[in-house]
Amino acid sequence: MSGIKKVVLAYSGGLDTSIILKWLKDKYGCEVVTFTADIGQGEEVEPARAKAQAMGVKEIYIDDLREEYARDFVFPMFRANTLYEGEYLLGTSIARPLIAKRLIEIANETGADAISHGATGKGNDQVRFELGAYALKPDVKVIAPWREWDLTSREKLMAYAEQHQIPVDFAKKGKKSPYSMDANLLHISYEGGVLEDPWCEPEEDMWRWSVSPEKAPDTPTYVELTYRKGDIVAIDGQAMTPAQVMAHLNTVAGANGIGRADIVENRYVGMKSRGAYETPAGTVMLKGHRAIESLTLDREVAHLKDELMPRYASLIYNGYWWSPERKMLQTMIDASQEHVNGVVRLKLYKGNVIVAGRKSENDSLFDANIATFEDDAGAYNQKDAEGFIKLNALRMRIAAKRGR
Repeated sequence: MSGIKKVVLAYSGGLDTSIILKWLKDKYGCEVVTFTADIGQGEEVEPARAKAQAMGVKEIYIDDLREEYARDFVFPMFRANTLYEGEYLLGTSIARPLIAKRLIEIANETGADAISHGATGKGNDQVRFELGAYALKPDVKVIAPWREWDLTSREKLMAYAEQHQIPVDFAKKGKKSPYSMDANLLHISYEGGVLEDPWCEPEEDMWRWSVSPEKAPDTPTYVELTYRKGDIVAIDGQAMTPAQVMAHLNTVAGANGIGRADIVENRYVGMKSRGAYETPAGTVMLKGHRAIESLTLDREVAHLKDELMPRYASLIYNGYWWSPERKMLQTMIDASQEHVNGVVRLKLYKGNVIVAGRKSENDSLFDANIATFEDDAGAYNQKDAEGFIKLNALRMRIAAKRGR
C-alpha cells in the first residue's frame, strides 16, 4: 500500500503491539494513532498511554467501553441464547465488532488513511476486525503486520525490540509465556502451551477468574435475576447497569467454580483450535435467560429461536456482526423479547447453575389450572386429545397399511 500518512493502531501496550507501532513507522513512514479499549479485561489500561508517549505517539485514545460493550453487544447476543458449536459463549468474538467500530470512528476523527491490528494470519480475529471495518468504512485500508513482516517467532520479536530499544517487561524477557490470553467482561481465553495437545488437561494454576469446583464452597449461593424484555436489570432486587451485572456475576459465579470450558473449535480460517475459557457471568446469564423464556415465550417462537441460533452464533463467530443478515436476525430476536419479563432464582453450587425458581406476574404463559395433575375443574378436556392423536397418526397409519 502506498500513500499511507496516518494509521490508527489497536494498541494494548504489550510487546507485540509496541513492535507493530515501531514497525508501522519504519515500514510506511507514517504517523501512528493508538487506540486502547477498556472492555473489562481487568488490567489497568492507562500504562498504555505512557508507553505510547515514550514511542513518540501524539494522538492517543484510551476509551472505557465497558458499558457499551455489555449493553450493545453482549446483552443482545444473550437474548438469542447464543452458543457456537454447542459450547462456546463467544467471549472473544463479540468484542471484536466493537473494537472495529471504534477504530473506524477514530480514523474518521483523525483523518487517518488506514487502521492496523495485531491479529495473526492464522486466527479468526483478523477476519472479525477487517469484516467489521469494511462494513463500516468500505474504502478503508487495513494493515495486518503478521501477514506482511518476517518476525515470525518470539525470538525475532525480542531481537527487534532490543534493536529498536522497545521496552520489554524484565520479568518476561527471555521467557516464553505459557499461554496466549485474551480477556474482557464476558470471558478470559487461554490458548497455546500445553493446551496445544488436546489430550492434556489444563493446569489448575492457569485459571484466573474461578476456583475449581472441588474447592468451591460447600454451601450454595442463591441469586435472583430480574429480567425486562430479555435483559437482566437487577440482581437480588438491586438495579444494575449491564456492565455491573456482568462484573457482579463474574465474581459470584467464579467463587462457586462456575464458567470453565475446554473446547476444540472449528476456526473460520479452516483449522481446528483447542482453547480453554472462563465465562462465569455468561454461564449464569445463559441459564437464567432460558429459564425466564421457558415461562414467557410461546412454544413455536422458542423453537424457531433455537433453530436460528446456530446460524446467528456462526455469524458472530465468523465476524459478520455488522452484516445485514445478522441485523435482520437481531430484529426478530429483539421482537421476541417483548414479554420476557420476570424473576429467575438460581442456585450456584460447585460448578453448577441450577434453576431454583422462576416467576412472571404479567407475562407467564404457564397456567397451573391447565397443567395440574389434580382436578382441573374443566379447564382442559382430555377427550380432545383422542382426535388430535388420530389426526397426527393418520399418515403413519396409511403408510403402515402399505407396508412402509
